[in-house]
Amino acid sequence: MSQAKGEVRKIRVGVLFGGRSGEHEVSLTSAKGIIEAMDKEKYEIVPIGITKAGQWLAGGDVHRRLIDAAAGQPVIGDHLKQAEPSPERSLTLPIAETGPLDVVFPVLHGPLGEDGSVQGFLELAGLPYVGAGVMASAVGMDKAICKQVFQAQGLPIVPYLSFLRRRWHAQADDVITECEANLNYPMFVKPANLGSSVGIHKAKRRVELRAGLQDAARYDRKLIVEQGLEAREIEISVLGNDEPIASLPGEIIPSREFYSYAAKYIDDASKLLIPAPLTAEKTELVQHLAIAAFKALDCSGLARCDFLLDRATDELYLNELNTMPGFTPISMYPKLWAASGLSYRELIDRLVELAFERYEESQRSETSFDIDTAE
Repeated sequence: MSQAKGEVRKIRVGVLFGGRSGEHEVSLTSAKGIIEAMDKEKYEIVPIGITKAGQWLAGGDVHRRLIDAAAGQPVIGDHLKQAEPSPERSLTLPIAETGPLDVVFPVLHGPLGEDGSVQGFLELAGLPYVGAGVMASAVGMDKAICKQVFQAQGLPIVPYLSFLRRRWHAQADDVITECEANLNYPMFVKPANLGSSVGIHKAKRRVELRAGLQDAARYDRKLIVEQGLEAREIEISVLGNDEPIASLPGEIIPSREFYSYAAKYIDDASKLLIPAPLTAEKTELVQHLAIAAFKALDCSGLARCDFLLDRATDELYLNELNTMPGFTPISMYPKLWAASGLSYRELIDRLVELAFERYEESQRSETSFDIDTAE
């Protein structure tokens, strides 16, 4: 592509979205919002899609083609792998076929996108990318491991148990008994490696606990059972690399009994209170804990921290950290920053800057060792 003399070259951004997870549709919505908001005078946007079958797409209306693919229609036109992928055959690395990219915005939610797998691929490709690195992404995705890290750092979490799907299928009654011996109803059942409230159930009695575990086992090999609380749901956005900052907190008033997938994305009746009606002391505490959680996982770029504020005791508990939260213009992460003085477009600009900053820092590390000078 020719460039006029004196013309400032646009930053070429690969926006990667879709993916092979239960959060595929959420990713499409997030990516659409980002692409529409990005400054077209500053960025050249290269949409890159991944179908639910694992096929990489580029060229044309990638967003529409992913929707068609999810509906069972055949994928036609430019794509980055000629044959349909199979479990026995690895995917062709696609970056070279998109042309050179300056940075990648991986707007992927859930497993095989937000869990360190794509981040590792981008590290190998030598490309700057938005968001957390391999380790932080992997730990943030696994709720059980994440809780262990938070617990080791002295961060407050609710009591929980973790089980492998294999054990649930082989010893369902024992799992139920262990849950009832260590936790009280209500309990929350979750797949350990998924977000957007996919596969999450609130169990008030044994039959619901059994059904919840059975459903959660559809989505992951590891299951989490948490102590339920009568709690307010507080969320806060974190932005930065080594010196992150926290937004104002927000509170979710779910339209249903808890902030389920339907309450988030279907009935459009949940309410967001921004800023959350908290005391100055509680606001400062939740900001402090969010930054501490971000640093505990060595995150970079962005994260949304979700808290539970116990109505009975006024105690605050760190529930989850999401390294690639929903990013539509009406999602909690950008809305909290808008309320804190950073617009949606400015937020995207800052995240791209942070991606370059983190990449440049990584390049300072030497990759060779002179054995002749070793002591």
